[in-house]
Amino acid sequence: MPPVKIPASEHYDLLVIGGGSGGMGASRRAASYGKKVAVIEQAGKLGGTCVNVGCVPKKLMWHAADLQDKLKEAQEYGFMDASGSFAVPTVNWNMLVEKRDAYIRRLNGIYDNNLKKDNVEYISGHGRLLGNGRVKVSPGVDGVLEKEVVLSADHIVVASGGRPSVPSDDEVPGASLGTDSDGFFAWREQPKRVAIVGAGYIAVELAGVLNALNSETHLIIRHDQFLRNFDPIISETLTQYMGSTGLQVHKSSNVKRVEGERGGSLKVHLDTGNTIEVDALVWAIGRQPNTDDLGLDEAGVKTDKSNNIEVDKYQNTSAKGVYAVGDIQGKALLTPVAIAAGRRLSNRLFGGPKFKDDHLDYENIPTAIFSHPATGTVGMSEPEAREKFQGQKITIYRSRFTPMYYGLLSKKAPAAYKIVCVGEEERVVGVHMVGMGSDESIQTVGIAVKMGAKKRDFDNTVAVHPTSAEELVTTYVPVQD
Repeated sequence: MPPVKIPASEHYDLLVIGGGSGGMGASRRAASYGKKVAVIEQAGKLGGTCVNVGCVPKKLMWHAADLQDKLKEAQEYGFMDASGSFAVPTVNWNMLVEKRDAYIRRLNGIYDNNLKKDNVEYISGHGRLLGNGRVKVSPGVDGVLEKEVVLSADHIVVASGGRPSVPSDDEVPGASLGTDSDGFFAWREQPKRVAIVGAGYIAVELAGVLNALNSETHLIIRHDQFLRNFDPIISETLTQYMGSTGLQVHKSSNVKRVEGERGGSLKVHLDTGNTIEVDALVWAIGRQPNTDDLGLDEAGVKTDKSNNIEVDKYQNTSAKGVYAVGDIQGKALLTPVAIAAGRRLSNRLFGGPKFKDDHLDYENIPTAIFSHPATGTVGMSEPEAREKFQGQKITIYRSRFTPMYYGLLSKKAPAAYKIVCVGEEERVVGVHMVGMGSDESIQTVGIAVKMGAKKRDFDNTVAVHPTSAEELVTTYVPVQD
């Protein structure tokens, strides 16, 4: 459904500010109950971070990088041409980016059609809360909305998402010569040399992609490991292995200043005294909520010290009739979480008595890191479990192995699994996986953890052989402290 020039109504059952994952989830579910719904999106396209500059284009780039890795390995599996040699092809960056962006445009069109199919009005503009159930909408970047309008609604959902954090030039001189993780997807040429600053999953994923696609890649981290917010088996295994693949990891380092010209060669000076010369610099140091110019104070919506909107378990804000879902509220910044929270909110608001208590449970949410190799995790890390269940028995099961795929290869990527159990019955409260296929396996494992499975339930499950995942049900000996 294309955006409207003039809204069809002045009053709605539900107004949603933000056309990303959370906003789409809330609006479409509300419309399924026959409610009058409108989505306000200022970017000129639907889908939010995930579809446009996040998980979807990132996963396509990861697939390209994974293919490049496998092409490098093919000769050791016996692949060769008629002359007995094998020339490893490399990626045509322009072709990859064009095909990726065409796929994204198709998804944008699907989102448009979904709103039309569900009878949700799409307003292209910037929404600002005025209080008392009112929203001022100013024309968006595409200029489709003909004039500024004030709309009202019984319920308003704020789902305006987040954006990458980037230091100012005052904080780091020359910082603006770099780009952020969104800017990575705007590159039309592959940089030969690139530095990525950050130790979280976004930094690690982008570094893995660029390194696999043969860019000289530097990852600058403040401590001695990356992914330190994950279980140690993940951070330790990936830091050690990815550092052996050609990725240059600069540990215990901070960027002191950046010199050069935008679009040209850059010198990245570190506080260790080292200087890195690169063609591109990416800041991947975290994200912040899009709470600017939303009228939150005027509407009585409270935020925390990080400017995330404060919500209760039902996604209620401090203002009656105003709710927040997705990255804007600072918890579990994941697309499926935003969708699920938005849908459950609309169930509760419009679905009748059977949904009066519907809300999203934010515990035991499985997720994946598209690193090289991939990672899957659900539940508590070992340190978190030991902190929460002090005085109770904590049992750890761990397996480190080499997946069969690497049996014929000289370069072997590791796999490492950990199962965290609590109590005499060994309830599984966390599973953490590194290695080929972990990103896919964790979805099913997440079901077991969510259902409260015990270690004996894993043990009583017959293994699928030969697979990496069978280690989950064949690891019987606990780790001795």
